[in-house]
Amino acid sequence: MDTELRGKGVLVTGGAGGIGSALVRAFSEEGAKVAVHYNRSADKAEALAKELGGAALKADLTSEAEVDALVPAAVKALGRLDVLVANAGVWPPPDEAVWQMSLERWRRTLAENLDSVFLSCRAFLRHVATTGTGNIVIISSTAGLFGEAGHSDYAAAKGALASGFLKSLKNEITRIAPLGRVNTVCPGWTAVERHKDKLENQAFINRVTRTMPLRKVGRPEDVARTVVSLASDRISGHVTGEVITVAGGMEGRVLNEL
Repeated sequence: MDTELRGKGVLVTGGAGGIGSALVRAFSEEGAKVAVHYNRSADKAEALAKELGGAALKADLTSEAEVDALVPAAVKALGRLDVLVANAGVWPPPDEAVWQMSLERWRRTLAENLDSVFLSCRAFLRHVATTGTGNIVIISSTAGLFGEAGHSDYAAAKGALASGFLKSLKNEITRIAPLGRVNTVCPGWTAVERHKDKLENQAFINRVTRTMPLRKVGRPEDVARTVVSLASDRISGHVTGEVITVAGGMEGRVLNEL
């Protein structure tokens, strides 16, 4: 099916990462012009942009000034901007319960995963206000739906993206773009580089897929194709404010071993 994304301008934040690079490739395959945002992964972002004929753009998404400059830079590089995929996020590896967690970590995690999306969406919507059209797809996580012990900070940020922030945004965007849409995708365990060591352990895979009817770990491409479908007005033109979980039918987390 033709997604009608050919020639559209798409900004993917965190576009050099595991899911991010799959997103960039998926939109490029549809003929879209893609801006690959990065903060520290310059080499990967620039190589990907060069390969696909897109543009690599740097910004610290926790910096208001840098995010406000990112969207105009994407418009200039691509000639237009129709879709924002707010994909960038940071998962802090240390397992820390609430009573162990510092306020500094809590604030940093929310800044990197919630403030960054607020700033990205705000900048994009200011552009939408001038064009009257545009769609947003926010990447959250199953942590935002089911929680994640030891990572309440991350789960809180991702939960906001899949609930109050999403529901508010889908109502607000139509004030400036009558057919504008906002949706959220929640990936579960996905085979990206940072999970490589864990996913080589079959016992670990058995544990994390225990509540899933599809007993397998997802691929970045699974997430990317879902996002492309949501970004397409032809495929999902009457879909907004929805949370799509890409996690093999996951129903929760295993909290205790048998």
